[in-house]
Amino acid sequence: MLDASTDDSPNGNASGSAAQRRPPVPAQRGLHVEPMIGLEWSEALEQPGGPPATTPADARRGWVHRAPEPQVIALYRAVVAADPALPAPWWLRAVAAGELTSRREGFAVEDRVAKLLDARPGWVFVPWGVDGDSGYWEYMPSERALAEPGMPTTLAHTHRHPGWIDVIQVHAGQAPPSIRVHGLADLRANLSRLESLRPANRPDGTLGG
Repeated sequence: MLDASTDDSPNGNASGSAAQRRPPVPAQRGLHVEPMIGLEWSEALEQPGGPPATTPADARRGWVHRAPEPQVIALYRAVVAADPALPAPWWLRAVAAGELTSRREGFAVEDRVAKLLDARPGWVFVPWGVDGDSGYWEYMPSERALAEPGMPTTLAHTHRHPGWIDVIQVHAGQAPPSIRVHGLADLRANLSRLESLRPANRPDGTLGG
């Protein structure tokens, strides 16, 4: 802990301790706290070591997944106030916005989708994602439609609409706009169509793959 004491004696003894010679700590500490919030949040999202996750449930190893939910929400709100661009799980953004009732509800969304895709040939869970999320799914057979390296059809969760699911079709180069999926029932009804997606046409009329 910083010692805010100073040696205000008129003789200014040069042999005084370092603690006595420190300048006083400013009364306003906000500037000292805010630069640390990013580091604290990074540690909150960090995944401990362990075997590779094969489902979203396996990937819920971080502090944000295990700590009491009110603490997680409080830290997230502090993070957003300091830096809105810091990453955060999709479900946490939705809970903080009042669009999901709890973290448990977000986990249930992930688990229902995982149960459907895990039983479907060709879908593989990728246990690292963006924005602090636990991972995403790739439909590996879709790569066969590519004539050059690219990305297979990908499914990820999102906070940006209440269906909570986005799909990006197989592509090479720039990613096409995401396809909104309106929940588990919509995903189940249209899964065969999503699996049959082909690379989008480029502006010059050629296939993106």
